[in-house]
Amino acid sequence: MTAEPDIAAAAAPEVGDLAPDFALPDHLGRHVGPRAWRGDRNVALVFYPFAFSGICTGELREIRDTLEDFQHDGIQVLAISCDPVHALRAWADQEGYFFPLLSDFWPHGAVARAYGVFHADGGFATRGTFLLDRDGIVRWRLINGPGEARDFGGYRAALANLR
Repeated sequence: MTAEPDIAAAAAPEVGDLAPDFALPDHLGRHVGPRAWRGDRNVALVFYPFAFSGICTGELREIRDTLEDFQHDGIQVLAISCDPVHALRAWADQEGYFFPLLSDFWPHGAVARAYGVFHADGGFATRGTFLLDRDGIVRWRLINGPGEARDFGGYRAALANLR
């Protein structure tokens, strides 16, 4: 087995910063990243620890069930975890998620590290939410620790300011 590359964690981008760019495989194997919507849509990056876990399932169900609040012509949701693609595909099929679930599996947590939300001791992404405008600038962020569900109320208010 190949050793994991040494990837230092960065500080989370602040509101007003240009968001780090990336492309990751989604649950269907396509490479997806925020640049695909640059100039066209705002992008919500929703980092979460693990597929099939209680809080994560509840949060992504909320996004799925109230998708008009989260994703429409003006915004694209990208959900990101360190799970492998096959696990994300099984979870998306089971739960009916139809927004991209991105795998930050290898190099393990590289994108989560770039966004300052990688939990090195646990090997997973913490709950980080970043709202990027059409130019890729962070306009709102919320970072929750392990076991802390996020409140999407602030996201909805921040999104209303972007329209």
